[in-house]
Amino acid sequence: MENNNTRRNFLKQTAILSTGTIIGSSLFNSVLAAENNLKTENQVLEPENFDFQENYSLPKLPYSYDALEPHIDKATMEIHHSKHHQAYVTNLNKAIETLDKNLVEHSKSLENIFEKMSKFPEAIRNNGGGHYNHSLFWSLMKPNGGGTPKGKLGDAIMSTFGSFDEFKKQFSDASMKRFGSGWAWLVVQDGKLVIGSTANQDNPLMRLRGKGLKGKPVLALDVWEHAYYLKNQNRRADYIASFWNVVNWEAAEALFNS
Repeated sequence: MENNNTRRNFLKQTAILSTGTIIGSSLFNSVLAAENNLKTENQVLEPENFDFQENYSLPKLPYSYDALEPHIDKATMEIHHSKHHQAYVTNLNKAIETLDKNLVEHSKSLENIFEKMSKFPEAIRNNGGGHYNHSLFWSLMKPNGGGTPKGKLGDAIMSTFGSFDEFKKQFSDASMKRFGSGWAWLVVQDGKLVIGSTANQDNPLMRLRGKGLKGKPVLALDVWEHAYYLKNQNRRADYIASFWNVVNWEAAEALFNS
């Protein structure tokens, strides 16, 4: 969805870039850097900028709706992206219109907003988180993904959890034990890998009252029912097992190294 009045496009679909400078969030630029060596059919989401904007737009997926089948079905991907994610974008834009002028002037980026989350209304928390989380989630999956992580992330997982199988078990457990709707995360917290979860559309970048999970995201899994119910009904465990077949470990590695 394009908006000619948008100050900057938030995300756009591009082929893999072999040259050129990408302007934007260091978090997502790191993902792109890792993807530069992949084949052109493995497109990625390119953020022009994660600066705060008056209007956000829905990013195009870096793959077709049926590209993750049979693990994640076409119908779920299409509704998840074009309906659920679109709703967060639409409602985020509406919420921005109601912000106090001083808050707008000091909102340099979504990450900046997350750091000062308690100063913003609930609508920004829910919809800003939903937009950010989903944009990250799409880039952490790819056709013919899965396998085991390599490089520094693979080494860190082995060092922290003892084995890849133990890491998968703990991440899957966090995904299963998240009551109701939310997300499971692998984050870097104080220099160490930590697994946890957040409720609703919260994420580990948000500074919220109470302890909660804090850190730099490396891997994310949406465990809202809309992410799996059409194919798996109430069987969240089946959806989690399918996720391991589409993980984009190159993107996760880039986030870890950023």
